[in-house]
Amino acid sequence: MNRMLPVSLLLLLAMAGPAAAEDMEITPFRTVNQSPLVQIFGLPAQSEATVAPSGKTVVSLVQDVASDYTVSSTSREQIHLDGESYRWTLAARHGFGGRFDAGLEIPYVLYGGGFLDSFIVEWHKFFGLPQGGRDSAPKGRLLFSYTKDGVQKLKMDHADSGLGDISLTGGMQLYEARDGESHDSLALRASLKLPSGDSNSLRGSGSTDATLALCGSMNNFTEWGALGVFGSLGGMAMSDGDVLRDQQQHLVGFGTVGLGWGPWSRVSFKFQLNAHTAFYRGSSLDELSKPSLMLVSGGAIKLPGDYRLDIGVSEDVAVATAPDVAFHLGVSKQF
Repeated sequence: MNRMLPVSLLLLLAMAGPAAAEDMEITPFRTVNQSPLVQIFGLPAQSEATVAPSGKTVVSLVQDVASDYTVSSTSREQIHLDGESYRWTLAARHGFGGRFDAGLEIPYVLYGGGFLDSFIVEWHKFFGLPQGGRDSAPKGRLLFSYTKDGVQKLKMDHADSGLGDISLTGGMQLYEARDGESHDSLALRASLKLPSGDSNSLRGSGSTDATLALCGSMNNFTEWGALGVFGSLGGMAMSDGDVLRDQQQHLVGFGTVGLGWGPWSRVSFKFQLNAHTAFYRGSSLDELSKPSLMLVSGGAIKLPGDYRLDIGVSEDVAVATAPDVAFHLGVSKQF
């Protein structure tokens, strides 16, 4: 079980308000792998299976706070990822033509030593979980480095912040069936990530990335509350980037699958698995060459004014392929 799950569940219960008349649908968390060597690329966080209604605009503000600590080495390679990242994404998509939407995503990225090291060490100690060397490492340090065959190919050891790579998004509704007891949807989504961020500070990859994904969901509204499942499957093509350029893959597959339950009309609980193939080749280190799998758990709250708040905590199911822990908050509203 996700060791941060009790925290997210308590937050949801504490913030729950009086029930509303209409059940809240189960929708995916709007988050991806926050590893500093992955978030620079254009993995799409948006995987909802419905497009924005025609003439309406859906606006969201998302924050992801991730703590990385992994150290690995072989006779030829050494990697050290120790630090925290903070990513805020402002996204908007507007519906038109009854079946389409188009949007824009603007991220702001900050790297630093952070403050979560001591908390995570104590959490692991309390539950008897392995520390993986984090308890003996300097607290509040920022160091992202990679060396191969005696050549240092990556090093970042200073705090930095600024705009990341901006993305253009679009969606097309392929199927939708809705009545008082269910809502089933299927959509085709695409995105184009532009190299607007500084790749030297890992706020961008230096590549132009294009994605295409099929996203589906099924929601049923029962006497026990809303029950939902969702998933997506897609691929991404990337031009040559600036980060580990000679080892970068140019094609990556990705997908999500999740389920949720809304026992009350204002509160839902959900679990989501995010996966993607490796972004790099020519390495025997898991941090670079192993497909990633991470679990996001938490839920959503419907706030007054039809605002929706997502609260989630993610962990690296495939160890070292994603941050040890990341905290996700997302607020969205349709105008």
